[in-house]
Amino acid sequence: MSAVPLTAAPVDRPRQTRWLLRLHRPALYTWAALWLLLAALLVALDGPLLDAAAQGWRQFRDCGMTERCDYDQGAILRYKDCYDYATVALNVLPFLVAAWAGAALTGRELESGTARLAWTQATSPARWLAVRLAVPALGVAVCTGLLSWLHHRAWAAGQGRIDSAKEWYDRFTLHAGGPVVVALALAGLAAGALAGLLLRRTLLALVVGVLVTGVVRGLAELALPHLWPPVTRLSTLDQGFLGDGLVVDQGMVTRSGAHVPPPSCDSTASCEAAYAHFTGRYNTYHPVSHLWGLQLTTTALVLAVAGLLVAGCFLALRRQTGPLRPADD
Repeated sequence: MSAVPLTAAPVDRPRQTRWLLRLHRPALYTWAALWLLLAALLVALDGPLLDAAAQGWRQFRDCGMTERCDYDQGAILRYKDCYDYATVALNVLPFLVAAWAGAALTGRELESGTARLAWTQATSPARWLAVRLAVPALGVAVCTGLLSWLHHRAWAAGQGRIDSAKEWYDRFTLHAGGPVVVALALAGLAAGALAGLLLRRTLLALVVGVLVTGVVRGLAELALPHLWPPVTRLSTLDQGFLGDGLVVDQGMVTRSGAHVPPPSCDSTASCEAAYAHFTGRYNTYHPVSHLWGLQLTTTALVLAVAGLLVAGCFLALRRQTGPLRPADD
């Protein structure tokens, strides 16, 4: 009788997504609570808080030049404070994602040995890392995208109704109300994960992840005005600078038509002498019609940086573990 060949039983791989969600359940609950709170605040800014503040501004404008003015100052200040809180929170969000990714997503698992335990359960290091990047990235992108959309709606609803409403080019408003903040959050996730893989220390990875995210944010802010062709308007010396928007460059126009920086002078006589050589002024800026062009080009740039950080994560893991997939994977 011929022997029946024996085949190895298939290995039952653990479900990495379920394991990841259970392992980071406290962070998931905290994130959900913060998201609901911020979403509710943004909805209120587009609803009752806006209506009350707009009524207060109407009352203030109706006062005219009278000495006594009865208007709802509390509603105006409450709207302003809530808008500032929501805007700052959205700008801080990428740093919170980076801190969590560095401290818990990779740093703590490598420091405590949880990661190596997963690798012994028929899970390759590559799959382990892919799940830890893909699942949080999906949640971060969806949740942050919804918050940025709500923020833009709240900002747009206040234009023309709130006298103290922020301009579109306000640095915090610009980064909070569009896809840039989503890209920054994803870059923060990748930066934190990379810091955890390289350092394998919870606290140190947290700090480094936040710092790298800050560098990405700063570079994106510096590059943003130069990623879309600006508009230049010329004016006479008496008109001043024409055009309202995100300023890229301002200066003086010489008799030959050259654009030079404004001169520095410390007295009326010296200023008159310095300005006598100029024929006008120029203002290079982005009008409000460039808002989405700036948002999309900056988003593409930050996503490219996030992609490089993700590639760095896999390279760092390969350096620590050798081949990212076992021979029988």
